[in-house]
Amino acid sequence: MAKDNSLVPLKMLLFSFHGANTMLISFLPLLLQYKGLSGKEIGWVLAVGPTVSIVAQPFWGYMSDKYQTVKRILMMCLIGLLISGSIFFQMTTLPLLIVLAGVFYFFTTPIGALSDSLSQRRADALNISFGTIRTWGSIGFATSSLLVGKLLDVIGIQYLIAPYLFMGGLALLVSFKLTDVKVDVDPIQLRDLRKLVKNSPFIIFLFLVLLITITHRANDSFIGIFITQLGGSEGLIGLAWFVGVASEAMVFAFAGFWFRKFHPLIFIIGAGTLYAIRWFLYAFIDNPMFVVLLQFMHGLTFGIFYLAAFQYVTRLIPRVLQSTGHLVFIAVFFGISGIVGSLGGGALIDTMGGNSLYFYMGCMALVGTILIIVYHLLPYGKEGKSNSPVERDENG
Repeated sequence: MAKDNSLVPLKMLLFSFHGANTMLISFLPLLLQYKGLSGKEIGWVLAVGPTVSIVAQPFWGYMSDKYQTVKRILMMCLIGLLISGSIFFQMTTLPLLIVLAGVFYFFTTPIGALSDSLSQRRADALNISFGTIRTWGSIGFATSSLLVGKLLDVIGIQYLIAPYLFMGGLALLVSFKLTDVKVDVDPIQLRDLRKLVKNSPFIIFLFLVLLITITHRANDSFIGIFITQLGGSEGLIGLAWFVGVASEAMVFAFAGFWFRKFHPLIFIIGAGTLYAIRWFLYAFIDNPMFVVLLQFMHGLTFGIFYLAAFQYVTRLIPRVLQSTGHLVFIAVFFGISGIVGSLGGGALIDTMGGNSLYFYMGCMALVGTILIIVYHLLPYGKEGKSNSPVERDENG
C-alpha cells in the first residue's frame, strides 16, 4: 500500500499535465485559426515549441542530473508555465505570438519528458512497469480532450485559456507531494555529456526515428484542422482525441503483460508499419467520423512506439545521464520532428489539403520503418552495456 501511495502524486501530475497538454495539441491550432492566422502562420507558431524544446529539454535535463532532482526542476517549469501561459494565450498578432510562444514553450516542453523520466526511475526503483504509471498521463489526456471539446462547443474556442490554466495549476499543486529520486552516483559533469555524443547506437537511432516521428507530430498539429476541413466540430475533434488516447492508455496500462516478450526494436518496427497504414487510410477519408473510428490506431502506433523507444533509449544510456539522455530523445521525438511536421504540414495542408498531407506522411513512415529494420539487422541495432554508471574520464 505504501508503494501505491507514494505514486499517487506522480500519477496525478501526469493526469493533470497531460490534461492541460491536450488543449495545446488538440485545440491551440483552432484558437490560432480563430485569431485569423492561416495554416502556414499556424505552422510557424506551432514550430516555435519544438524549436525551443531542442535547447530547453537538454538544458533542464542537464540541470536535473547536475543537482540530482527532478521534483524541483518540475516545480520551476510549472510555475513558468502558468505565468507565461497566462500572457501567451492573450496575444493576437503573429510577432507577439511567436515571441511569447518561445518563453511559454521554454518552460512547458520539458515537463512531459521530466515526468516520464521520473516515472521510469520510480518504476525501476519499485520494480514495476513504467507503462502502469505513464498510463495516467494518457487517461488525463483522453478525459480532458473529451470534456474540453464539449466545453468549447458551449463557451467558444476563445476561452481556451480558462481550462488550460486550471489543469496547469492542479499540476503545480500535486508536484509539491512528489517523491524525488536520488541516483547513487557522483553528480554529472559537462565532460560526461561526451558519453552521449560518442554513443553511436543512440545517435543513429535518434536520426532514424525522425522519419516516423515527423509524421506523428504533423498529425498532432493538423488533425483538428483536417477534421474541420471534412466538416467536423470542436466536439468531434475532442471525441477523436479521446478515442485515440484511450487506446494509448490501454496500451500503457497492459505494457507489463506484453512488452518484455520481444526486443524493443521489434515493437518499434511493428508500430512504424502501423503508422504507415494509418496515414494511408486517412489519406482517402472524406467523412470526419471515419477519422474518429480509426483513432483506435493511435494506441497501436504512438503508444507502442513511444514506450518501446523510451525503453530502448534507457538501455543505451548510462544511469548518471538518464534525465539528459531522456530529454535529448524527447527533444528529437517532439522537438526536431515538431519543427518539420509543423512547417511542412502547414504548407502542405494549405496548398494541397489534408488528404495529400496524410499520403506523404504514410510514405515517410514507410521509409522510416524500412530503415529501422536495416538498423536492427546491423550491429548498431544491438544494445550495448552503457546502462551502467559512467566511468569518469580522469584526464578530463
